[in-house]
Amino acid sequence: MTDQATSYAQLRPLMFAIAYRMVGSVVDAEDIAQEALLRMHRDTTTVESPDAYAATVTTRLAIDHLRSARVRREQYVGTWLPEPLLGTDESRDPAVRTEYDEHLSMAFLATLERLSPVERAVFLLREVFAYDYDMIAVVVGKTAANCRQILARARAHIDAGRPRFEVSPERRDELARRFLAACRAGELAELETLLAHDVRFYADGNGRPPAVTRPVIGRARVARFLLGLFRQAGRDALRVEPRLVNGQPGARVLDEHGRLRAVFAVQITGADGDPCVEAIHTIVSPEKLRHLQDR
Repeated sequence: MTDQATSYAQLRPLMFAIAYRMVGSVVDAEDIAQEALLRMHRDTTTVESPDAYAATVTTRLAIDHLRSARVRREQYVGTWLPEPLLGTDESRDPAVRTEYDEHLSMAFLATLERLSPVERAVFLLREVFAYDYDMIAVVVGKTAANCRQILARARAHIDAGRPRFEVSPERRDELARRFLAACRAGELAELETLLAHDVRFYADGNGRPPAVTRPVIGRARVARFLLGLFRQAGRDALRVEPRLVNGQPGARVLDEHGRLRAVFAVQITGADGDPCVEAIHTIVSPEKLRHLQDR
């Protein structure tokens, strides 16, 4: 293997990280990273910056993928959520770089759906991966000035969906522990104290029951809905195991045979000055859990 080929192989975690944030699918991101590597290996020209080259090829492939997937997303039944990543082991999940990464959370990746493929690329390359405007302009086929304008528009969309303010990892972990304990114990009053007044429960099942196709909204409705789900889990002998999901507190749900049935992430923010659960994102679609069955 040549030095350049070795350098490209070492960039695969970066390529996966870009692709996953662009498309929200682990399987598709792996395919995009692999295709990008193949194209780079076929290119025999000397590359001055392998990092920038890898980002360029990967991002362009991701943009093409999003454009082709747009029709499928529009036909999606219910809420679309990204495929989840569990834990922070970079050797397994190279998209996960820090325990609490806003740009990896379910809420953030779902918010990216508001952006066009090019807006998404400009925002991620600048805000998450810190590339300069000249490099980004080459990637998306725009001028640097155009990219600055695109970024401003993208920020406006993203800012509208950002948490009201951040909570420290320690306070977040403690509230998540109390949240799961209240759900398991069926403590309605305690659970309601942990939820924001406008809390939202989202489920992605692509139309398959028992996932709801519309968000459940409001403290009382969500609290009762969650307790109903946990009671059902108990009757069905399901096991709920706390895990980090896309860098956020959450859990995986296993059946009596150890098969993964659901993954959910808890979005905790500091609304009104006190930490609270602002949203719960749940994935029950078997297709979106297939890559996690052995983890």
